[in-house]
Amino acid sequence: MALHFSHVGTGDLEMWIASSDDYSFVISNESRSGPGLHGDPGFGASYRPDFLNMPAAQVPGSPFSTFSEAERTCNAFLGRLTIKR
Repeated sequence: MALHFSHVGTGDLEMWIASSDDYSFVISNESRSGPGLHGDPGFGASYRPDFLNMPAAQVPGSPFSTFSEAERTCNAFLGRLTIKR
């Protein structure tokens, strides 16, 4: 199942969200200074399992140079996640 990200950002905050049956992913455009989220420059990606009450974790390789790179990596990462219930 491929993730399909929806843009939810407004103004200075740029974010995209997507969900699978068991995981949620967020991609955000970050910079060191200025408006919006602060962090290493690029597209930061994180995920969290929806079936556990735990904070989000960074997708390996984040931040990414482009949104497309972040989106491809999130989809590849989702394919490697295993559910242990």
